[in-house]
Amino acid sequence: MLKYSLPALAIGFVLDLLIGDPRWLYHPICVIGNLIAVLEKVIRKIFPKNHGGELTGGFLIVVLVCLFSGGVPLLVLYYLYRYLPVAGFVLEVFWCYQLLATRSLKDESMKVYDRLKNGTLDEARYAVSMIVGRDTRELTETGVTKAAVETVAENASDGVIAPMLYMAIGGVPLMFLYKGINTMDSMLGYKNDKYLHFGRAAAKLDDLVNLIPSRLAALLLIVSAYLLRYDGKNAYRIWRRDRRNHKSPNSAQTESACAGALGLRLAGDAWYFGKLVPKPYIGDEIHPIEPQDIRRVNRLMYGAAGIMGLLALVMRAVILF
Repeated sequence: MLKYSLPALAIGFVLDLLIGDPRWLYHPICVIGNLIAVLEKVIRKIFPKNHGGELTGGFLIVVLVCLFSGGVPLLVLYYLYRYLPVAGFVLEVFWCYQLLATRSLKDESMKVYDRLKNGTLDEARYAVSMIVGRDTRELTETGVTKAAVETVAENASDGVIAPMLYMAIGGVPLMFLYKGINTMDSMLGYKNDKYLHFGRAAAKLDDLVNLIPSRLAALLLIVSAYLLRYDGKNAYRIWRRDRRNHKSPNSAQTESACAGALGLRLAGDAWYFGKLVPKPYIGDEIHPIEPQDIRRVNRLMYGAAGIMGLLALVMRAVILF
């Protein structure tokens, strides 16, 4: 099982770059998402609706989802490799391919670029609404562009670099465990009345597992900026200055590196669910943001992904041999 994880990662990474996520196929993360939704309903009925009850229920859902998201892939691969090794290898390759989001992140953000260049502003707003959590109905062309750039920058870590890092360390089961934690945070980790206590354990665990990957992703984006002849020096400077300009300890890491590399000012106040949320700015406005910056940030992301792919293969080889 261990010796096949190295080629599985390599093939899965290449397939993700070439093909992207097959939309017609049910994604395994949807299974985890459905489990989280069901567990939330059940646990909320069991535990009292007070501070302590919600904290306890939130901790329990984290334990159960972690056991499922890491344990099930481990057992499936263990038994397949033991009795049907070819099937085990094929499934591991397929899961590596499905759990990476490099091509999908590029494709979805480029839909926004296409609508900005060849469509209407309303179409661009709709396209960006598919990849962000903020309100997009009143966004200007600049706002739509900035939202797309920020999404690529932030998701370069949790959609690309972090899954490869955890795959390199612990194979597909650890990669699945990471995605399970990440999915919990996206569903439960809100700081509103409903999830402030219930989602706290999920949010804190997500912060923890992303501490190293987010910083590694930022450094890889800076290296990518140098290699692709963007402003690598400014990327490092802005990262050092603005990497903490977010309530999350991780979210501004990659955004600051990309903002510096492209000479943009990102973040700032944004509307979420009808409420204006104040946020500090990230980066300096060396030049006004434009739709072409969506293409540029994708090049940065692809460069960082390529470097991480090579690094992950080396890490896995060292662990195995």
